[in-house]
Amino acid sequence: MYKTPCSRLSGVWKCLPRYGLLGVSVQQKLIANASRSHMSVRSLIQLCRKNQAEWITFQHFCFLKRQYVKSSSGLCQRAGPKQEPVASVLDDRDDSVVSHIQQIPALKPEPGTVLPSCDQAEPEAARAARLEARQWKELKVDYSDLPGIYARLSKIKLTALVVTTAAAGYAMAPVPFDPVTFLMASVGTFLSSCTANSINQYFEVPFDSNMNRTKNRPLVRGQISPLHAVSFALACGISGVTLLTLGVNPLTGFLGALNIFLYTCCYTPLKRLSITNTWVGAVVGAIPPVMGWTAATGSLDPGALLLGAFLFSWQFPHFNALSWNLREDYSRGGYRMMSVTHPGLCKRVALRHSIGLIGLSALGPVLDVTTWTFPLVSLPINLYISYLAFRFYHNGDRQNARKLFFCSLWHLPMLLLLALTCKKRPVPQDEAAAAPSTTSLAL
Repeated sequence: MYKTPCSRLSGVWKCLPRYGLLGVSVQQKLIANASRSHMSVRSLIQLCRKNQAEWITFQHFCFLKRQYVKSSSGLCQRAGPKQEPVASVLDDRDDSVVSHIQQIPALKPEPGTVLPSCDQAEPEAARAARLEARQWKELKVDYSDLPGIYARLSKIKLTALVVTTAAAGYAMAPVPFDPVTFLMASVGTFLSSCTANSINQYFEVPFDSNMNRTKNRPLVRGQISPLHAVSFALACGISGVTLLTLGVNPLTGFLGALNIFLYTCCYTPLKRLSITNTWVGAVVGAIPPVMGWTAATGSLDPGALLLGAFLFSWQFPHFNALSWNLREDYSRGGYRMMSVTHPGLCKRVALRHSIGLIGLSALGPVLDVTTWTFPLVSLPINLYISYLAFRFYHNGDRQNARKLFFCSLWHLPMLLLLALTCKKRPVPQDEAAAAPSTTSLAL
């Protein structure tokens, strides 16, 4: 409690009778005690409590607090400004303007025209046709449009990329080239990819309708029925897995069925649950080159795992840059992507795996998949995509994300083409058998 000399309050008490704030008796008692120096507020309260009839209430103190402020000359009264009434907008309008408005004359119908009466009831057939037109219904599609619909349902561009990586895996295998096996492996991979993409679109129809990127898909627009799409997916899946199993080898057929399962039953539901869907999707994208290798060799060798690692790491700068510019769409659709929920992690993972491609390229000659020239010739493109990933990590804007995405489109074909040109050629069996005999004769 701060102590204030009562002599400073004498100016206040002289003003009190003028405004009728306190009783006259209270004023006389306060002036009589004003000569006492260093009189505290507590003593003032005790003085007022002696006479309950002349009690200074809490409202009086609040009123004094609002009306008096401290200034350089002591305490003085500040009159509160009177609030002017706010005029209503309707009251301030100028009624003279209304008088200048002319009434528009009614249009007279031309002679011979019959105006419909408001009381006339709508025919039942017309009403039924109008209600039916407003209902959702499947669009009528000609049979000539089915190839285009099937192409969009199976995501033909993505399927073509999957088949290309599988063909690269087959070409990188250290075995002689068999065109029949290569053709059956490519067709089986194509059909398996069509199955996975069709089932994915079947599950995501309610969410694709909320996204600008996917709102024109066949199932969203109703160009084909869900039963038709599922039937197409089953026909492709059964024929594709059967072709890979019986026409190539059981290991490749198992990998094809596993890829369909991972994409439809793991990756698709995880897109709405956790950001781990990106890693699961990277595993799905890494399996096709492994399928191409196993189709040629029939075994799972370290070279197949290296090609799968290339695809696994490449997908992070590719997809993270793509999803960065589609964050609004993914958020509207309810998908939990790194670019939406963890933008910092999205940029770090893209940079990390871009740099990892340099190390994976160095493992090619170590695993006897390529020659030692491959790490050298692939270093410029790996450094360039790493540089763009670093700019994306540093700035994180749409322009850098777009540059990184378009770079990834040509980086992967170029990397696989360089690996194919630097492939370590297998030693023929005749030369391998003749080498020990030549060594023994020399001894």
